[in-house]
Amino acid sequence: MMNRNPVIPFLLIMVFGIGLVFFLSLKGLNDSEEMAKEKDGGEKQEESAEFVAEDFYKQTCLGCHGANYEGGAGPALKGTKLSKDQIKEVLLNGKGAMPAGLVPQENADAMADFIKNLK
Repeated sequence: MMNRNPVIPFLLIMVFGIGLVFFLSLKGLNDSEEMAKEKDGGEKQEESAEFVAEDFYKQTCLGCHGANYEGGAGPALKGTKLSKDQIKEVLLNGKGAMPAGLVPQENADAMADFIKNLK
């Protein structure tokens, strides 16, 4: 009968655990450097990106107004009879089921132009 040493599996687990802690520490150091860059304003892509009305529509408005601007829970946007100023008013202050403030103030003109020019 062979007698196996019961300590060997525990030693292997210990060595594996110490190695894992070491490599995760290195990964954490690298991540902390990236987070410091972002905090200092190094890699802020989202905030510095230009406002694109069509992308904003796809992220925020599509659910209610439809993929083809045909309406659904909200009214159809193609061929709207509202003026650009009226559209901007609805975007900023809401109307009916449309909540106020979905479009930031600084982007309201661009979004109103986009909606008014839908064909």
